Amino acid sequence: MLRATDPLPARPRRIAVAGVSGVGKTTLSARIAEVAGIPHIEIDALFHGPDWTPRPEFLDDVRALVARDAWVTEWQYGDARPLLTARADLVVWLDLPFTTVTLPRVVARTVRRRVTRQRLWNGNVEPPFHTFFTDPEHIVRWSFSTRNIYRDRIAALRPELPVVRLDRQRDVGRWVTGPLRDAVR
Repeated sequence: MLRATDPLPARPRRIAVAGVSGVGKTTLSARIAEVAGIPHIEIDALFHGPDWTPRPEFLDDVRALVARDAWVTEWQYGDARPLLTARADLVVWLDLPFTTVTLPRVVARTVRRRVTRQRLWNGNVEPPFHTFFTDPEHIVRWSFSTRNIYRDRIAALRPELPVVRLDRQRDVGRWVTGPLRDAVR
């Protein structure tokens, strides 16, 4: 497992960003794409259809994504993870403290999106606030209930796949402007 200051073994071209919901995977994926000069494909946009229904063509779209020479995307959705890791040449594990970083982020993001009625994928908007109590898969509840599963998921990856673990907020920027930038020059 690589740390924020460790050099990357090779120039990454296919990167999956792992972490619990709300930790900042999409934001980091966009930063990686900009620095590495590779496309970022937001996997939520491939998954969510109208009314939050899964798109039937999701896995076909993921297969098309991983067949590309270069990409960065979020490492999520059980059926997609094996396809992503089979082709990835780097996994970045965003493992920030849950109670002080991730939970406040996912709550603030959810509230902001709901209040502004921000349009997300395929016209979806965050559901009403009361669904926090009625929907066991509400994004904030989901983030809380899945906060500890990534250690085992990451440990189960193929051993030759490099993994960078970023467990402090300051390390995120340090890694992007250090080892990542150095590897893609």
